[in-house]
Amino acid sequence: MTRQTAIQSSPRTLTLTLFFLLITCLSTSLSLAPSATAAGLLEIAELLAHPEQYDHQDVVVTGKVMNVQLATNRQGQPAYGFLLQDQAGTLKVISLGQAEVREGDQVIVEGVFSRLRQFGRTIVYNEIKALSVKPLNRLNPDFVG
Repeated sequence: MTRQTAIQSSPRTLTLTLFFLLITCLSTSLSLAPSATAAGLLEIAELLAHPEQYDHQDVVVTGKVMNVQLATNRQGQPAYGFLLQDQAGTLKVISLGQAEVREGDQVIVEGVFSRLRQFGRTIVYNEIKALSVKPLNRLNPDFVG
């Protein structure tokens, strides 16, 4: 004698399952470098609260691009800098290469955090030397609403 069990799922269960599946697909599609995944996503507030803990460490943060400035480094290569802002605070980000971001973009930044950098009489606090800057709204257009 065989017994069949009907599995019923509510619309809420189905919605939650689809939501978690979407989040899993989205996180997989971000294709962060292995060091970014290992470092984990940090809040700007955490970096600002404990800068000595993250000094010269690989970090991954997200925020809104403000005040983009183009420049060239000492070797004449293109470079750019911007302020990375979220509701908790602001960090300075510098990167080599052509500017891949625009004012107002939401980005994810992977790089090396410095709580203090001095050159000449100038001192810069809380800065990330970016290894990669990826605009979130251009990572995977299929997942952007």
